Amino acid sequence: MPPFPDLKTIAEGGKRGLSRALALIETHEGATELATLLDAALAQTRAHAAGLTGPPGVGKSTLTNALLRDWRNAKETVGVIAVDPSSRRTGGALLGDRARMATDPEDQGVFVRSMAARDRLGGLSDQTIAASVLMRALFDRVLIESVGIGQSEADISFAVDTVILCVQPGSGDSLQFMKAGVMELPDIVVVTKADMGDAARRAQSEVEGALTLFSREDDWRVPVILASATQGAGLADLRQALADHRAWAARTGALESRRKTQQRAWVDEAIRTRFGTEGLARARTIAATGVGPFHRELKIAQELSRRLG
Repeated sequence: MPPFPDLKTIAEGGKRGLSRALALIETHEGATELATLLDAALAQTRAHAAGLTGPPGVGKSTLTNALLRDWRNAKETVGVIAVDPSSRRTGGALLGDRARMATDPEDQGVFVRSMAARDRLGGLSDQTIAASVLMRALFDRVLIESVGIGQSEADISFAVDTVILCVQPGSGDSLQFMKAGVMELPDIVVVTKADMGDAARRAQSEVEGALTLFSREDDWRVPVILASATQGAGLADLRQALADHRAWAARTGALESRRKTQQRAWVDEAIRTRFGTEGLARARTIAATGVGPFHRELKIAQELSRRLG
């Protein structure tokens, strides 16, 4: 396979081809050829991307497995990015995809990649956006499972079309989320471990109450779903909620608006990460040209580097 293949070549290469392409994202940051590949992939987006977030131990991986099975049973192809905590010694992911996801290695319709969050506080890896853009051009569904969520961990909303927040019964999460303002982020809330009965129903009521304290900029009403991934309960409701949000976003123009906002945020965050807040301020004076956000980022970075010597 050539160093920078096109999407057709990557797709024809199956899991191995995609693995090699994702490796290029990590090793060739700042390369014009990589920006060309990513902008081409973005222009051919076909997948609906969902983000799964919530505190550690809430059952995100279990729910991810359940969604994977559900989508594959429906003959939909799926790409998963599982963002794990990082090893302080190596910088790599502490949990590998094989340990987290029960998938058939022979199934070419599903691909799971584990990525390390490293020092990012936003619950995502630095390469998550680029990897998701590539996957969205190749699969019917893309699911990103983030490390967790808190006051500074809202990056997931800049990476997906639908944000799913998981809440655990009896944990007091809803109160903490109210303090952190996290309730402004989700498009769907899932109360996990619904088999806990009354505790799960109380958590559902608490979350529904918390949601009334925050106003959205649109008219989408966030559903709060009781689910037990181990028993399969609530998965049909979650499937319908995803379909409803996808249809609403397409009908109202919210999907196109969100994706445009996200692309601007990708460029800003990339420049801020490399040049700092002052560099981002200087970048505002640079006319960004290019066919897509990855080329615009590249050109801005090149001009900033020239100006800064």
